[in-house]
Amino acid sequence: MSAPVPQQALPPVLAGPMLRRLEPGRLVLWLVGTRQLAPVLRLWVDGESRDYPLQGEACWVLPFGRHAFVHLIDLRLEQPLPQDRQIDYDLLLDGEGIACWAPHLLHAQAPRPSFVLRKRIDQLLHGSCRKPHFPCNDGLLCADDLMAAGPAPEQRPALLMLSGDQIYTDDVAGPMLRAIHQLIERLGLFDEHLEGAVVSDSASLYQHPASYYHRADLLPALKSNETLRERFFGGKRKPIFTSSNAENHLVTLAEVMAMYLLSWSPVPWTLIEPRMPELGPREAERYRLEEGRLQGFRASLPRAARVFAHLPTLMIFDDHDITDDWNLSAQWEETAYGHPFSKRIIGNALVAYLLCQGWGNDPDAFGEPLDDLQALAATARTDHHLDSGGLDALIDRLIAFNRWQYVLPTEPALVVLDTRTRRWRSEISLARPSGLLDWEALSELQQELLDHPSAIIVSPAPIFGVKLIETVQRIISAFGYPLLVDAENWMAHRGAAQVILNIFRHSRTPGSYVILSGDVHYSFVYQILIRHRQGGPKIWQITSSGIKNEFPRALLDVFDRLNRWLYAPRSPLNWFTKRRPMKVVPRTPAHSKAGERLWNSAGLGRVFFDQEGRPSRIFQLNANGAEPTEFLEDRDDQPAEQTQARRV
Repeated sequence: MSAPVPQQALPPVLAGPMLRRLEPGRLVLWLVGTRQLAPVLRLWVDGESRDYPLQGEACWVLPFGRHAFVHLIDLRLEQPLPQDRQIDYDLLLDGEGIACWAPHLLHAQAPRPSFVLRKRIDQLLHGSCRKPHFPCNDGLLCADDLMAAGPAPEQRPALLMLSGDQIYTDDVAGPMLRAIHQLIERLGLFDEHLEGAVVSDSASLYQHPASYYHRADLLPALKSNETLRERFFGGKRKPIFTSSNAENHLVTLAEVMAMYLLSWSPVPWTLIEPRMPELGPREAERYRLEEGRLQGFRASLPRAARVFAHLPTLMIFDDHDITDDWNLSAQWEETAYGHPFSKRIIGNALVAYLLCQGWGNDPDAFGEPLDDLQALAATARTDHHLDSGGLDALIDRLIAFNRWQYVLPTEPALVVLDTRTRRWRSEISLARPSGLLDWEALSELQQELLDHPSAIIVSPAPIFGVKLIETVQRIISAFGYPLLVDAENWMAHRGAAQVILNIFRHSRTPGSYVILSGDVHYSFVYQILIRHRQGGPKIWQITSSGIKNEFPRALLDVFDRLNRWLYAPRSPLNWFTKRRPMKVVPRTPAHSKAGERLWNSAGLGRVFFDQEGRPSRIFQLNANGAEPTEFLEDRDDQPAEQTQARRV
């Protein structure tokens, strides 16, 4: 590894620019600098350039350390930009462009990055679950391969949709945590006081011997705190699906912000030289294993950052962006929000999400929280400690905030759901899983969908999931253990399930729905038809997961096979599911060897849409370098001309 860069040689930009919500009359970008910058955006349209100084309301600057400043760029244009044409851009800092201060963002032979404002969504990329130390390639490189090929403007994806777990705050490799702490020190990220923990402040946390792999020991040793200890740092085992390893759970705002920088940009890695801390033999062995796995992730970061500089990127959180099983049940909420330390852990992740993800989706929704953030940052100017009262007040506001969801006025309309904070709590038992949307949020969703001919709905968890897995989750939840199996599916709550299914059957809601999901670490496609209703809406559930994560292969093969046997079209078990008024027809992955319906390969989903907003072709781009996998309809169900076209 290279030696740390001298303090005076800090680069101007740590991460970005990242393209967020782009419209003909408005450009939203995200950038993190080592100082307050005065950038100038230069756009090339039809060979002519024009400069736009980014000042005042066009660029909010929020410090989160001595040498760390988030730049939230929101440029409104008097003259709308053309659509379906390539627009080159540059970001000038002290007269120097991206080619000087971030050459890794440029494709070969390209003098500058570019973007295209698509007139309609005729194709997009989507995915979720990007865990840096998972032993597979980064699926974002599939997007970079597409863009490096130099597609014509009208052949570019309209956007990249990231539907959850963009970072993992609760499953952090030891070497990544070590890098986080070095970056905090290198950039002078703000400290904070901690209430309810063994350590009194963030500086003590970073230096404590239990900071690596033993963070449960930093909680108060009280019997009443046993649930809290197990919930956040227990490394509990989930015997059916996965095991979670939360011994390095991120705690402070500085830790989460550093995690974003190290996950999205290669530049911060050049400023540090992580070395193994003092560890026991078992932890040292694990550290070395994780260190090897992170090397490939670090090597791929220049290309991942290049994707963000060329494709408009929209996001929504799922649980790991904040913490595993976030708001799974009312009982979970009572435990987590009822203690100042666990509430701070959740709140810090929410503040970081607002700065790094949420704002760029819909800047107009976050005026008041940004005002609070600016006031909070001002409190750290003298002693570099965030004011605890101001931070707690901001966290209270964000926990109650209800505008994380958003809608894009595109063709077709893109509706992105917040399935984490507006939950329908169980009326039967506090321990039972909450519905993924409450009655009010579901009513708002129906109003958004009225009279649209077609719509793309982004739900982090699939609305139509694998019936066998949902059944296992329901059985174990009935015994009072929903946390063991991540019982977070739409059918786990009777009220939410009935309402969402009724919305799909409403006569004034779209004739075609496409539901994009992730979360589950495998990919599949279902087409759903309303039984006994001719001309009813057509629904497609398209799930792509994960970007850098996969389901245990042998276990998924078992579930796939059992699901096909137990829930075949004529199986009587279908009458015991909540979606019995609907017929679910799975599509088969083209590379399936034994009739599998579930595809287990890290990568990205790619969906093409026809003029009516219906999916015409659906692919999973494989991070392992294999050919893209297309999800095919059964040939017996296709018209003769489609079957012939497929053969060609």
